[in-house]
Order: sequence, then C-alpha cells, then structure tokens
Amino acid sequence: MRFLARAHQIPVRTAVGAFVLNSGLSKLQALDQMAEPTHGMAKTAYPFLETQDARTFTRNLGRAEVAIGTALLVPFVPSLVAGAALTAFSAGLTGLYLRLPGMRQEGGIRPTQEGIALAKDTWLVGAGASLVLDELTRPRADRRRRRR
Repeated sequence: MRFLARAHQIPVRTAVGAFVLNSGLSKLQALDQMAEPTHGMAKTAYPFLETQDARTFTRNLGRAEVAIGTALLVPFVPSLVAGAALTAFSAGLTGLYLRLPGMRQEGGIRPTQEGIALAKDTWLVGAGASLVLDELTRPRADRRRRRR
C-alpha cells in the first residue's frame, strides 16, 4: 500500500478534505444549534438512530467528518484508506438523499429544490471511489516496486 498520495490525487484530496473537515468543525462548533436538526434528519432516513442522543450523534458525526477530512488532507495517509473512508461516509449521505421524503422529484432520482443540498453530496462518493479505484487498478509491477 502506498503511503504517500500521488501528485494527481492531491487536488481532489485537498478540495474534498477541506470541505469535509470544515463541515465537521462547523458541527462541533455549533453543536447545540445543530444537534436536533441533524439528528432529526438522520433518524428519519435511518430509524435505528432514533435511540441515540441528538448531541452525541451530532458530536460523533462531526468527529467522523474531521477525521475523514484530515485523512484526505494529510498526504501520508494512503489514498486507499482515505478514499475508502470517504466512500463509506458519503454513501450514508447519499442514503439520506434517497430516503428522505421530498428530496427527489416524483418517480425519479432528480432532486427537488430542497433536495439539491443533499444530492450534491453524491460527488463525494465519486471522489472516494476514484481514489480507491486509482490505487486498486495500479499495475501490479508498480505496486511491488513501491514496497521495496
């Protein structure tokens, strides 16, 4: 596994990492204001979250975003690891978009005006998957050479 991000991965890791890190820090800084609305939306899409405390849930979500954003920004974190974390996290965000009522136009996946804010998070899935695939599809000889 490569322990330095490759040059062509730096722009996407920096842009996405800064965005996700900022989102996490914002949640943590405004925890009291964000806890109920954030948890409310999440438990509507994922009913198993109903039993979690709103502040605890939002604090953990913010911490996860800070960790993922930092992993993307630090070039010593392997792109495979950072990309996998981003893909898993953003799949959950995409699930919000797909599960919450009123986010999509009737009979399709196109967003309503209200759904645009969540639909845009699908680009995070693409960025994470691209980092993972970039690492997994590297020629085998190149992977062996890097380990030495």
